[in-house]
Amino acid sequence: MRAIELGKQYGWINIWLECDSSLVINAIKNNSLVPWRLRNRWINYMLIVKSMNFLATYVFREGNICANTLANVGLSLSHLTVWMIIPYCIREFYVKNKLGMPNYRFISY
Repeated sequence: MRAIELGKQYGWINIWLECDSSLVINAIKNNSLVPWRLRNRWINYMLIVKSMNFLATYVFREGNICANTLANVGLSLSHLTVWMIIPYCIREFYVKNKLGMPNYRFISY
């Protein structure tokens, strides 16, 4: 909901939301999945996206390393932060993504 709010605030009309929560993606398709205490607010945001070119897709956490890294950084912040340029912490991942290079996740057993 905050992403939609920021999009409206900045006048963005083209928004592609990549989310690693299938629950959120399903809620966008079906308002009845949203808890009652959030439903009215949620429906208002869904009305906002109707005036945008809005796309929401599910992606595995590893599929968007930039978003995953920013989410982890966000957990350590005590206030809302909006970057209008690519933050240093994801520049390397962003360049790799833009060039179509894969990211690997190594697991030791």
